[in-house]
Amino acid sequence: MKWYQMDVDVVEQKLHVTTKHGLSDKQVEQRRKQYGENRLASEKSTSKWLIFLKQFQDFMVLILLAATLVAGMLGEYIDAIAIMVIVLVNGFLGYFQERKAEKSLAKLKEMSAPVANVLRDGAWQKVLSQDLVVGDVIRINSGDRIPADIRVLQANSLETEESALTGESLPVMKHASPISRDNLDAQDQVNMSFMNTLVTRGSGTGIVVGTGMNTVMGQIASLMVKTKKTTTPLEHKLAELGKVLIAVSLLLTALVVLVGVYQGHAVYNMFLAGVSLAVAAIPEGLPAIVTVALSLGVQRMIKKKAIVRKLSAVETLGCASVICSDKTGTMTENKMTVKEVFLNDKSLYVTGDGYDVKGNIFFNNHKMDRNYPNLESMFLYGMLCNNASLMLRKGKYYVDGDPTDGALLVAARKLGLSHQLYDNYRIIKELPFDSDRKRMSVIAEDENKMRFLITKGAPEVLLPRSAYIMKEDGRKLMRGDDQQTIKRAIDGMADNALRTLAIAMKPLAKDESLDSAVLEKDLSFIGLYGMMDPPRKEVKQAISESREAGIKSVMITGDHEKTARAIATQLNLLPENGMVLNGSQLNNMSVGELRDIIDQVYVFARVTPEHKLKIVEAFQEEGHIVAMTGDGVNDAPAIKASDIGISMGESGTDVTKEASSLILMDDNFATIKSAIIEGRNIYENIRKFIRYLLASNVGEILVMLFAMLLAMPLPLVPVQILWVNLVTDGLPAMALGLDQSEDDVMKRGPRNPKEGIFARGLGFKVISRGFLIGIVALIAFMTAYQDNSDNLIYAQTIAFTTLVMAQLIHVFDCRSEHSIFARNPFENKYLVLAVLSSILLLLVVIYWEPLQPVFHTTALGLRDWALVLGLSFLPSVLFGFTKK
Repeated sequence: MKWYQMDVDVVEQKLHVTTKHGLSDKQVEQRRKQYGENRLASEKSTSKWLIFLKQFQDFMVLILLAATLVAGMLGEYIDAIAIMVIVLVNGFLGYFQERKAEKSLAKLKEMSAPVANVLRDGAWQKVLSQDLVVGDVIRINSGDRIPADIRVLQANSLETEESALTGESLPVMKHASPISRDNLDAQDQVNMSFMNTLVTRGSGTGIVVGTGMNTVMGQIASLMVKTKKTTTPLEHKLAELGKVLIAVSLLLTALVVLVGVYQGHAVYNMFLAGVSLAVAAIPEGLPAIVTVALSLGVQRMIKKKAIVRKLSAVETLGCASVICSDKTGTMTENKMTVKEVFLNDKSLYVTGDGYDVKGNIFFNNHKMDRNYPNLESMFLYGMLCNNASLMLRKGKYYVDGDPTDGALLVAARKLGLSHQLYDNYRIIKELPFDSDRKRMSVIAEDENKMRFLITKGAPEVLLPRSAYIMKEDGRKLMRGDDQQTIKRAIDGMADNALRTLAIAMKPLAKDESLDSAVLEKDLSFIGLYGMMDPPRKEVKQAISESREAGIKSVMITGDHEKTARAIATQLNLLPENGMVLNGSQLNNMSVGELRDIIDQVYVFARVTPEHKLKIVEAFQEEGHIVAMTGDGVNDAPAIKASDIGISMGESGTDVTKEASSLILMDDNFATIKSAIIEGRNIYENIRKFIRYLLASNVGEILVMLFAMLLAMPLPLVPVQILWVNLVTDGLPAMALGLDQSEDDVMKRGPRNPKEGIFARGLGFKVISRGFLIGIVALIAFMTAYQDNSDNLIYAQTIAFTTLVMAQLIHVFDCRSEHSIFARNPFENKYLVLAVLSSILLLLVVIYWEPLQPVFHTTALGLRDWALVLGLSFLPSVLFGFTKK
């Protein structure tokens, strides 16, 4: 179909839809079955069988399997079968870990999927872009990513950037008129917009004519379908660490084997023991466990309303030293309410809060009505120069669109102006708001075909453009004292933490040029709206807790300096000697000059998105790790440049979300604090199970090495070594990844991003605890062997049980940076269940007679358990009384 050649009404007929009503639910369902989901094909995921087989591709596991095959050929069937079963169980555990991580990441991707604003059954609603179907009517705004191929129905200064398709970075101006020429390339179809291109300016509506692989982008995607798996810096660091640990483990294992052979042990027995020890000691599952811990942490963050788009952000969150946050909607409720109106040189007060339409307008305790000069005009113009909708749902009003626009609609309702008034006016053209213009204008036409311009925006932008002012007795020339009166009103509102918005108008002749450069001049100034966006109740505490954690909170806003200062003071964000900088001051500073004073600045007012980039660079040059929030398309560069880019889930544009590492589903500053707590905790949990796994591995190697050096029999047989690895390394290590944060996690300073894995004494803890675990297992073996040297199996059972119990007790020691006594051991129910499961499996191996010959064990008495438990508690209790 050559949609670009058709009139809008022909497109409607072809697709059986009206642009005033949209598709019905039944039509949507039918078309989804016909066309499928609106998504591009991606590389097929690895099959479950391949993931399972991948668990056995490790070189040492293959050697172990070969060794068990030899054992079977030599008649050691029980050992061979037991080792095969343990290797298989280990494989299944690795498989489930990897699948869990894969599913978590898939869910994460789904959570951060873009949404589209679509008209269905006569009502605008937000749906996932993948749920769009051919015929859907959608609304697009600056900063949106086009969700499908669309035929433009209406364009208000609409421009899109199509470099993803054409390679041309210059924006393309769009219109809605049909194009008669034939065989046009995509870049020449200027009444079409294409999937994955970007709206850089303006707004518009369109009708979906192509979805998924049936789009221009789909044709390109079909040529090459590849996905690239990225690893986080931490995963990369651990992979490098793994290589070193493998080398050390193999060296020590070889030493054990050589000493054992030298002491007279059979070469075959030492070889099998050595390979088993290497398989158990090498932490080849460490990267997989890290991925699982990261993905599980990400799931917890989602429950706290924070979606992580890039796993590397989880690590960086623990290093954050500065949070640069928008004020509106993030530190405040984003429910703008008009509280004061400046009109006819007088201040009028408006009652009511939030989006409740109940309220009145007063002057000196006298209730004002629509007859008060200019009041109805001012509120009517606020309704017309507006892109928001006031919706009633379950008895409560909410705003679909910008909260500032919503506040104007609510104020108009309080005066008695209804939505039906729109039917009396026609909007001919819109000059959309952007951060450079700081204003929005519409050209409206009334029932009598009279045209006029309405402009709303920042007072400092509209005042210089106003040649006239509306007074009680009509339109007058703007004089110097009028400007001074207005400026005093702005200052007064700002002192009361009110955000100011000016509104003006201009009558237009029928034949007057609609060129925007000329239009917004010689305006007639009508009045000011003073709006309150109250601080969120939870933000004050979040700022205080962040300060305790060594994190500086900085407010960035486009609002007036006095308004910003008032809100910052209410939130306890601005200390007594803290500085407030405004946009004009920033313009006169270089990044270096700003860097010199940046640590004293807590509030940036009247800033543009370009200023945000300068602020980020100044903080970074001062050595800070910066988290930066934003919602508009122009915020994307600053968000991308920051160490942790944070976008708004409710108000943010698609482009900003794509540039960010973290999305706040509720646009709330307190959620950033929760995400930082979780980020710190995830990193600490990774350190916990690294500490646990490596200390356990050190203990296993040392008990074998010391026994060989002392010319003693093998304290552990190969199948026991593998069983220890299975029982202690699997579930308990995973449960540590689910551990709750320590009470003082937000009382420590931010982590140095250059900090190594073994920093803060972790290396000492691994070596010292591992050494003691090995020593107590050896003492248990020597004690049992001396008491009953004729029964080697009894001594090996004692050593085996002591090693397992010492590791399972040590796992509780790993929960705290301080000692085993610092935390309630029953706090982590997953860990308690994991340890109980491991103990149960240990008891089965010791006491169930059919398994005793398989694992070379024998039943233990109470006296034996007293020895085992006494020695097993020793490593953790001994260090429990020290800070290290």
